[in-house]
Amino acid sequence: MARRKGRTRDKWRDKRWVQVVAPESMNYNKLAYIPITDDENAKGRVIEKTLYDILHQDPSQYNIKLYFQIDRIEGDIAYTIFKRYEYSKEYLKSLVRRGSSKVNFITDAETKDGYVFRINVIALTHQQLNSSRKHALRLAARNVINRDVPQLDIHQFVQKTCFGDIHASILSEGKKLTRLRHVGLEKVKLVRTAEKQIAMLEA
Repeated sequence: MARRKGRTRDKWRDKRWVQVVAPESMNYNKLAYIPITDDENAKGRVIEKTLYDILHQDPSQYNIKLYFQIDRIEGDIAYTIFKRYEYSKEYLKSLVRRGSSKVNFITDAETKDGYVFRINVIALTHQQLNSSRKHALRLAARNVINRDVPQLDIHQFVQKTCFGDIHASILSEGKKLTRLRHVGLEKVKLVRTAEKQIAMLEA
């Protein structure tokens, strides 16, 4: 005698939809509308967007990728924290040219309210630089970051990262040393949150 099949459970009917929003520093702009099974499982989920998706200002903002991590859910709203900022691979590749130097500098910096970020600065010159000039550029970038970031809270830091204020300050100092074709923040990654003081998940 054939076994009677049980009723198939509709997994989609068990899910509910929530609106994911950017952090306060980005005016809680809408990021995505996603299905979740429950609040706890949704926490830690990462949403990827371009800067243009959020600001809708300049087409060049398509070159900047932003990552936001769901931190908490209240009702039908999923709130996020800023997790990462980075150049797209295609944009990074387009910046590199023959006959010029590429100078990278990586450091950790802490905001005044206790968030720690790993910041990767990239500088591209019009001509080849010797090692001492490269060292001077890295030192200038370090001085700007160590001077400015500890004065900012998390919201100010995210805004100044995304709107270019930090790399503009580095560019200003770098121009005193050599002719620069481009200076930017190649990657900015959240390493530790202020609330929990624990390492964030690697991505």
